[in-house]
Amino acid sequence: MRNARLFLARLSRDVAGNILPIAAIGVLIAAVVIGSAVDLSRNYLTREQLQSACDSAVLAGRRTVTTNGFDTASQTAATNYFNTNFSNQAQGTTSTTFSVTSPDSGQTVNGSASTVLNTLIMRIFGKDSFTITATCASSMGVGNADIMMVLDNTGSMASTLSGSTTRIAALRTAMKNFYNTIATATASSNARVRYGFVPFSSTVNVGKLVTDLDPRYIVDADNYQSREWTNYSNTTTNDAATQYSTTQYSSNSACTAAFPTNNGSWSNSGSATTVNASGISTVTQRQSGNEYSCVKVSSWNNTYYVIYVVKGRTTYSYWRYYYKQLSRDTSAFKTFASVTTQTGDYGANQSTTWGGCIQERGTVAQATFSYSSSTGITPKAALDLDLDTAPSVSDDNTKWAPLWPQISYMRYSGNSYTTATATDGDVETTYCPVKAQLLQTMTQSAFNTYANSLVAVGGTYLDIGMIWGGRMISPTGMWSSLVNEDPSNGGEVARHIIFMTDGEMEPNSYIAQAWGMEFWDRLVTGTSSLSNDEARHTSRFLATCEAIKDKGVRVWVIAFTSTLSTDLTTCASDDSSFTANSASDLNDAFQEIAKQVGELRVVQ
Repeated sequence: MRNARLFLARLSRDVAGNILPIAAIGVLIAAVVIGSAVDLSRNYLTREQLQSACDSAVLAGRRTVTTNGFDTASQTAATNYFNTNFSNQAQGTTSTTFSVTSPDSGQTVNGSASTVLNTLIMRIFGKDSFTITATCASSMGVGNADIMMVLDNTGSMASTLSGSTTRIAALRTAMKNFYNTIATATASSNARVRYGFVPFSSTVNVGKLVTDLDPRYIVDADNYQSREWTNYSNTTTNDAATQYSTTQYSSNSACTAAFPTNNGSWSNSGSATTVNASGISTVTQRQSGNEYSCVKVSSWNNTYYVIYVVKGRTTYSYWRYYYKQLSRDTSAFKTFASVTTQTGDYGANQSTTWGGCIQERGTVAQATFSYSSSTGITPKAALDLDLDTAPSVSDDNTKWAPLWPQISYMRYSGNSYTTATATDGDVETTYCPVKAQLLQTMTQSAFNTYANSLVAVGGTYLDIGMIWGGRMISPTGMWSSLVNEDPSNGGEVARHIIFMTDGEMEPNSYIAQAWGMEFWDRLVTGTSSLSNDEARHTSRFLATCEAIKDKGVRVWVIAFTSTLSTDLTTCASDDSSFTANSASDLNDAFQEIAKQVGELRVVQ
């Protein structure tokens, strides 16, 4: 380098042969220009790569933040991500460093990186290397979001996971952590986040939500598989013929004239009340007396008759239940008032109050259902799958009915579903989850209270949960004024359904559920075999999923301790389905959804 400077000095003093020196100077200037361009270009590209790796690393670190905050696992994830995206060997750099921290337990993740890039040509002129630095930060912000949680509350959710934790308890914890993640992300913003809930089992508890819209949307009378207390009477004879006397008579009239004066006189010998093993109350009135008649002694002798006495006639008067489909007045029951029916044991009055669960409105017993943007749900007559249209107050087929399990009775399954029977029946069990909730902003305390109220009861009807989740978040449905309510910040609203289930479709034909008691009502299967029940409900479920996604709602699906079936992945939006085999997995799935409902972004 010193020799080059001496050469240039001598050249500047030499005035002879100027063309060659000028050419030499031009070569050197060209070398400086080209060398600078090459090395500066490498500097720029390396700086961009370093910044990109830094940004990616803090995003990865923020994404892995859980309820444990920015722990070692998150720090490691960020560092590994940086090392994967920036390589000394690939970039021709040395002495590369990366550090990552968080000042607020993971809400914001800060990173800084540096590296040394050796020059290729500029070192001729004394510039041996560049020191390149980058800083970066990421955080999660949430815009306006409506989140409808459609949650499996069936009996299997009471099952125990490892240790003593039940599935329903794991769900409550995951929900609360989800809320906390979203709340942290919105703490310093004016974003509006609303939550709604549809706990489902064999039906949903939406009665109060419907009657608050219009009480006329619930029918004033409906048919139920029930029983009535009916009076019956019967007379049986167990005649015993006994010869009254040995006297013979020459004619029938002479024989008749000899009858005792108490012929045909019946006396009440008492009454008794018994209860048989089937629980039927029987009131029995017993009567006794004598009847007399004349009988020929032989066919060849028409002059002799013998008197006989007939004993043992009993008359029964009793009450018993008759099991059949009966029309019941629901006009008072649907107001949540206590209603008395003569359905208790032995005809006793029984008082019941509506729990809020419903039976669906008119449908079609068809095997397959479909949805398209142009035609909607097919077949059109399946009003139970109509997510938007309100009932007509003059048409009961468009309305819902109260679920009334306390007066619902099975006839023994061996009996034809088309006929009534006097055979004893079994009372239905109440499978009614907790009340659904429309979209609303919630405090952590209110959210936790709702999560803690969830209980495990009933069978798995995925379709009824998705139907009502869609109804309650639809921007064109019965609650559209609430759904479309503008946030105060004026921004757009993203809509989400989080559908969590611990099982696949599992209808039960012998319980009171959203479509009646299927063995006898046949609203879903019609005269078809009950073995088709699951497939028919699944077809309804998938058609409903498509209708919801067509409304711009993102559908997230979590299969908890069960297989993520093709049906569930088909229902979910793209890249929106998860499998969770433990309480930790379930929490992770909810956290991942929270991070995507929120918006991870680079802030520096």
